[in-house]
Amino acid sequence: MNVLRETWIVFHRQMRLSLRNPMWSILMLSQPLMYLFLFGPLLKPITAQISQGATTNAYQVFIPGLIVQLGMFGAMFVGFGLIAEYRAGVIEADRVTPASRIALMAGRVLRDVVVLVVQSILLLLAALPLGLRAPWAGVLLSLVIVALLGATFASLSYSVALITKSEDALAPLLNGIAMPLLLLSGILLPMQIGPTWLQRLSDISPLKHVVNGVRALFRGDISSSSSLWGLFWVVLLTVIGLAVGARTFRKESA
Repeated sequence: MNVLRETWIVFHRQMRLSLRNPMWSILMLSQPLMYLFLFGPLLKPITAQISQGATTNAYQVFIPGLIVQLGMFGAMFVGFGLIAEYRAGVIEADRVTPASRIALMAGRVLRDVVVLVVQSILLLLAALPLGLRAPWAGVLLSLVIVALLGATFASLSYSVALITKSEDALAPLLNGIAMPLLLLSGILLPMQIGPTWLQRLSDISPLKHVVNGVRALFRGDISSSSSLWGLFWVVLLTVIGLAVGARTFRKESA
């Protein structure tokens, strides 16, 4: 119970800081919105081809990739904020408190998850006038996946930030990881339309299966193998991410 209370205290403080300066959250939402309005219409003439006949709604293919992208990149760069807190002495002040080290991480991760879910809902609302149609059950499960994905990448980002303690080291590392993940996960276009060698290469990326799972949920195929594999991989990634994050916080904040 103490851990839960301390997590709430950290979350409340971090949430107030985000609300005081919402510019970062707005900027992270602006990129998916530009993809939505400027890239999405290009998919309409070729929707049947790229979905292999699964749907004729272009946004059932495109929006799932965008919200997964939001869950990834919206959380991947939160470590920069932790480095700023480290330099301001906030982390040192946290170390002398009796608060649980897990709560120090969990409160921050919870703030990031709430922000990502709100951003995803806004993105979905923006897509409705453009023609997005999806079952509510599939959309709700997709938001759960985005939340878990955000928790994964936020935890890992905080871990790397605590280890490097430098934006100069963190920035190239994250950018070097982000680009292959973006290209091999099929976020913008399904990997099934690519050549065989590219499909085989993308199979090593768990995020490809997560994206395919969310697309299946948007089609209403909740019990399909794609949906179940996507849920499996996102839960596994979340467990790994939270475990690594908790271990790093305990070690670096000892």
